[in-house]
Amino acid sequence: MTKNIEPTRNPAPLPTREGGGRLRSFFFTFKRNLFSRFDRYIITKFLGTYFFSIILIISIAVVFDFSEHSDKFTMNHAPLDGLFYYYLNFIPFYSNLFSALFVFISVIFFTSKLAENSEIIAMMSTGVSFGRLLRPYLLSSAILAAISFYLGSEVIPAGSVKRLEFEMLYKSRRKPQMAEHVQLQVDTGVIAYIDHFDGQVKSGYRFSLDKFQNKSLVSHLTAQRIQYDTLADERYHWKLYDVKIRTLQGLREEITRKNFVDSVIFMEPKDFLATKNQQETLTNSELLDYIERQKLRGSGNVKVFEVEYHKRFAAPFAAFILSTIGLCLSFRKRKGGMGTALGLGIALSATYIMFQTVSSTFAINSSWPPILAAWFPNIIFTFIAIYLYRRSLR
Repeated sequence: MTKNIEPTRNPAPLPTREGGGRLRSFFFTFKRNLFSRFDRYIITKFLGTYFFSIILIISIAVVFDFSEHSDKFTMNHAPLDGLFYYYLNFIPFYSNLFSALFVFISVIFFTSKLAENSEIIAMMSTGVSFGRLLRPYLLSSAILAAISFYLGSEVIPAGSVKRLEFEMLYKSRRKPQMAEHVQLQVDTGVIAYIDHFDGQVKSGYRFSLDKFQNKSLVSHLTAQRIQYDTLADERYHWKLYDVKIRTLQGLREEITRKNFVDSVIFMEPKDFLATKNQQETLTNSELLDYIERQKLRGSGNVKVFEVEYHKRFAAPFAAFILSTIGLCLSFRKRKGGMGTALGLGIALSATYIMFQTVSSTFAINSSWPPILAAWFPNIIFTFIAIYLYRRSLR
C-alpha cells in the first residue's frame, strides 16, 4: 500500500520590516567592504609599527632628557612627584609634536618589509590596484589624525601648564614674576596702564585707566595699588586702593576720591606676565578668545597664537599626505632594500619639519598670513604626494 505523504512546507518567514532589513544589509555590506581582512591586516601593521616606534623613540628621549638635566633637578631640589608628572606630560607632548615623523617612518618601515617578503607582489597579483592598496593606509591615517587633533586641542594644553611650570622652576629658573610699564587696551576705547606688577602676589602699583569717546578723553582713573581678587566669582575682578577719578564733560572737570573701589576690568595677571610658549597651554576655544582679546588691545604678539591655532588643524592632516608619500616610496622591492627608502623618508621628514619652522618664523616676523604659514608645508608636500601617486600608478 502506498501512503500519500504531503510535501513538507517551509515555515512562513517572520514578518520583518523591509526598510530595517535593507538598512542592516547596507551597514553589513559597508562594514565588510570597508574593513576586509586585507584592510585589517594593513591597519594592524600600520598602527602597531607606529605605536612601537613612538614607545621606542620617546623612551630614549626621556632617558636622554633626564640624564642631561639631572644635575639641575638635583640642584634646584625638584620633587619626585613633580618629576613624575613632568615626564607624564612630556611624553604625549613630544609624541604628538613629531606624530607626522612617526607616521612617515612607520609606513616606510613596515611597507618596505612587506615588499621584501614579496607580500605586495602577492596582493597585486590577486587584482589589488595601487589605489585599493592605499585605502587602509588612509583609514589608519584618519584614526591617527583624529587622535592627534583631540590630544593637541584639549588634552595636551592642560598638561603643558604643569610641564612648562616645572621647566621654569627646575630647569631654566626663569619664570617671569615682575612686569614694568605695561600698557594695553582692555575694552573698546579703554586703555589701562600699570607701572609695576608683581606676579607672586598678583598686585600692581601706580595704575591708570583712561576712557575715550570719539577720540576724546572722558574719564581718567588712577590708583596707587591694584589687587587681583582670586576669591571672587568674577573672572576680571580687581580691588583698587587710593583711587582718584577725573570725569571730563566738555570744559568741566569733576574729581572724585575714594579709599577703596571694587571694579571689573577686562584683564588678568597673565596679560601682564607673558610666558614663553604660553600658546601651548591654551585649548582651541581659549586660543580664539585670547586672540580676540589681544587684537582688541592692539597687542603685537598675536601672530604666535594664530599660527599655533592653525597648526593644530594642519598637523593632523599631514598624516594623510606623508602616509601616501611613504607608500609610494616603499611599495616596490629595491636593490638597496629598506635602507634606501628609510633614508629617503627621514630626509623628507626633516625637510617637512624644516618647512614648518621656517614658515612659522616668516609669519611671526614678517607679513605672512598665519593660516598660510601653518598650511604651507602641507601644500608643498601635497604636490609631491600627487606626483609620486601618479608615478606609482604607471
